[in-house]
Formats: sequence, C-alpha cells, structure tokens
Amino acid sequence: MHIAITGAAGFLGQRLAQQLIQRGELRQQSITQLTLIDQVEAPSPSAGTITVVSRAVDITQPHALDEVLDQRPDVIYHLAAVVSSAAEADLELGMRVNFDATRSLLEGCRARGMYDTRFIMASSVAAYGGALPDVLDDMTALHPQNSYGAQKAMCELLINDYSRRGEIDGLVLRLPTIVIRPGRPNAAASSFASSILREPLNGEEAICPVPTTLEMFVMSPGKVVDALEHGAQVPREALAPFRAFMLPGITVSVAAMLEALRTAAGEQALALVKHAPDPRIEAIVASWPARFETAKASQLGFVGDDDFTQIIDSFMAEQHP
Repeated sequence: MHIAITGAAGFLGQRLAQQLIQRGELRQQSITQLTLIDQVEAPSPSAGTITVVSRAVDITQPHALDEVLDQRPDVIYHLAAVVSSAAEADLELGMRVNFDATRSLLEGCRARGMYDTRFIMASSVAAYGGALPDVLDDMTALHPQNSYGAQKAMCELLINDYSRRGEIDGLVLRLPTIVIRPGRPNAAASSFASSILREPLNGEEAICPVPTTLEMFVMSPGKVVDALEHGAQVPREALAPFRAFMLPGITVSVAAMLEALRTAAGEQALALVKHAPDPRIEAIVASWPARFETAKASQLGFVGDDDFTQIIDSFMAEQHP
C-alpha cells in the first residue's frame, strides 16, 4: 500500500506519518511506501521496512504532484492548508492553497482513473456559521462566515461530487478545534485555545483574546490522528450519500479549559494567562458552532475524547513521558 500525505511537515502530518509507520510495523500491515509532501522537506521518521519519500514541492504550481500521482497512491491524506486567520488576511493565498490546489489534486486523480484511491481531506468546524440551531448535525447547511470556512466548504462539495461520479473514493473529516497543539502559536484564529494551556503548563505566559464564556468544540491531537488513520479503513459503501461529517469532539467553554488548567497545574499556572480582548479573533472563533450531534462518525467507528481532563492529561504525559 502506498500512502501520500500533503501538509506532511505540519504537526498533524508529522504525527500521522509516525503513527502510520509505528502501527504498520506492529500490525505488519501492507504499507510499502509513505510519500510526504510539503513546501519544505518533511522530516522522515525511521520506518523499518517502509520506504519513506519526502518531497518539497509547491502544490499550487501546475503539475507539481504529477510524479506522485503517476505512482497511483492507494490513500491520499490532504492536510495542506492555509489556516483561518491567514486565509482571511490574504484571500488570494487562501484560494490558491485551500481550493485551487485541492481541485488540481482531484483533477490529477480523475485524469489517471484513480477511482479506488481513498482521498481523505481535513475540513473544519469553520465551514459552519451564521444563524444556526443550538445543536448541529452533519446535514446542517454550511454558511461559513470567513474565507477559510468557505474554501473548505467548496472543497467538501467537490470531493463529494467526484466521489458520486466514481472518480475517487473521497472522505471529508470536519475537524473540531485541535487542543492541545504542540510547538508555538501559529496564524490560526483558534491558536489561543492551545497556547492558554500549553504555555502555562511550560511555565510561560499566554494571552487569552476571547471572553471566557465562549464555547468551543474540541478534540485532542491523538484522537484526530486516530480518526485520520481509521478513515482509510471505512468501507466506501458506508460513506454515501454525503461524504463529509464532523468528528466526535467535546463542547467546552474557555472558562472550563482554564479551570482544568488550574486543577492540573495550580494557581501559579492559571496566573500566567493574561486576558487581552482581540475583536478580530473573537469574531472569527465566535462564528464557529460549539455543539454537534455526531451520530454518523460514531456509527462508523470514530472515537473522541472522554472529557477535557483527558486532553490535558494526554498532553502532559506526552511532554513528560
């Protein structure tokens, strides 16, 4: 089996690659090659019997992925994206990376008759927005209120239609906000949700730019990567009629997140969180819904976190094994 990952140098891509290799070796699965694709060369994990190829390419350029697609990967994880705040600040960049490159990738699959390739794209809670019910389900209409969400929503429709036509075997996983991300803050509007926990747990100050009453729909990195891996195993007949759905996150307020921080690390950690309202960040994040019914994901075997304490405990265990 040949698996390709775009956005492979990002934290999610790196973690997915490592897990595929580790579990592939342990289970003696038939993964023979892993192709890692990003604008910079992605780290190549030790892979034993699995061939790992890292390619530094700009996926927005014509024919950038021809050589990879000519090898007809069995699974493509499309994780490459310009994140929310950056896509809002630069419409042309967001369109090139988030939409145009996705369409080119789909067209490349179609031109090669790759109808059996499982094409898995990471979408986002940002695809929703506007006037919404208190609890959403997978068929709630998409009314994104920012360019990033609009670009993801357009890609969802394309992937579903290419799958309906038998051009690919597509699957779109709408990701909750991922908490706690490792590393440093990035340009995503939701980046604060990790930094207000990660930095204090490491003894550093962090800025909370939103009201503590704001609720978010979140999922841990480990459960997201488990879901991506599981997505390659779901039978195609189980995915129709619409191949995009929300993963099973949990609803939590910023206040509850901070309380979990205090419980885990004490008052001294909580005191490191400074509150500085940022209307731009709040406008984007507040447009994302926080309560979902995720029956389809559960029926298909996707599993979320038990509670927010588990998310913090998992992060701390990874940081201090």
